[in-house]
Amino acid sequence: MLNGTSILVTGATGSFGKAFIHTVLTRWPQVRRLVVFSRDELKQYELAQAYPAKDYPQLRFFLGDVRDAQRVQRAMEGVDIVIHAAALKQVPAAEYNPFECIKTNILGAQNVIEAAFDAGVQKVVALSTDKAAAPVNLYGATKLCSDKLFVAANNIRGARPIKLSVVRYGNVMCSRGSVIPYFQERAASGTLPITDPRMTRFNIPLRGGVEMVLWALEHAWGGEILVPKLPSYRITDVASAVAPDCRQDIVGIRPGEKLHEEMITASDSPNTVDLGRYYAILPAGGVGSAYGIDDYCAATGAQRVPQGFSYNSGDNPDFLSVSQLKDLLDTHASHGAAC
Repeated sequence: MLNGTSILVTGATGSFGKAFIHTVLTRWPQVRRLVVFSRDELKQYELAQAYPAKDYPQLRFFLGDVRDAQRVQRAMEGVDIVIHAAALKQVPAAEYNPFECIKTNILGAQNVIEAAFDAGVQKVVALSTDKAAAPVNLYGATKLCSDKLFVAANNIRGARPIKLSVVRYGNVMCSRGSVIPYFQERAASGTLPITDPRMTRFNIPLRGGVEMVLWALEHAWGGEILVPKLPSYRITDVASAVAPDCRQDIVGIRPGEKLHEEMITASDSPNTVDLGRYYAILPAGGVGSAYGIDDYCAATGAQRVPQGFSYNSGDNPDFLSVSQLKDLLDTHASHGAAC
C-alpha cells in the first residue's frame, strides 16, 4: 500500500510517530521517502541512531514546528501522504499556557492543511483524542477545533485529489506521560495517587492506534472522524495491576479532567455510523464533500447508530479486569517496550 509513496509525519518523535515509522519501514521497505518532522533535535538524533542512514536511506529528518507555516510548506514538497500527530497534549500545561496550546493545535493544524493543498498531497490523517468530544479542558477544545478544520477542508479542496480525515481514540497504553508509566515510577514510594475511584478511561495499545491510521489511509473517503471500539478500564484497576501492594490515596480530580471520557456524544448520533471495527462520525454536509450518509452506508456496508447513541468509557460494556491489564503489561514488556 505504501511502497513508492512519500510520507511526512508531524510530531514523529513521539510515541505514536516512532511506532508508525517502525511499522512502515518493516512492512513497506520500498517506501520512497519517510519524513520525520518535529522540533526536538535530541529525539531526532536518538531516532536517527536507531535507524542509521546506510540502512534506511528513505528516512529524512526535518527539524521544524507546525507553527511555522513556511517550514511546514518546505518539508511537504513532493509528499503524497501526511500523518499529523504533532500536538501539545498535557492538560495542566494547556490550562496554564492556553495560547501556546492554541498556536500548536489549531494554528498548526491550519498550516498543515494549507501546506498539504499547496504541495499536492493526496491523503491526510490527523490524530485526535477522546478529550475533543464535549471538551471540558483547553486541550480538548483545541483538538475539537483541529478536527473541525480537517473535516471542513474537504469542502474547499476543489479539483485537488486530496482526502483529509481524523482518527479519534482514547488513552494510549504506556505512552509517554500516561497513567501507567506514572504509576510505575511512583510504585517504589508505596502509595499511588488516585484522582477519583470511579474514574474510567478508554484504552488502546500503541499498535492499535497505528493500525487505525493505516486503515484510514486505505479506506477513508475524506471528512470522517473515525473512532475505534475499545475496552475501558477503571483507574483503581490499573493501580492494582501495576502495583497491587501499594496504598491508593484519593487526591481529587484535577482541573480540566472528566470522571469518564466519551468519544461520541449523543449530539453526534444522527451523523454516526457503525463500520464494524470502527465508528465514523460523518460531516453533515456530505462525506468527501459530495456523498450523503445513506450513500456512504450503501457503499461501505455501514449501519446508522440509534438516535441518542453515545460512546462513553463509563457506560462501555467492555471493561478490562485487573488480570487482563496485568497480561497486557506483561505482553508489552515481553516485546521489549518500556512503559
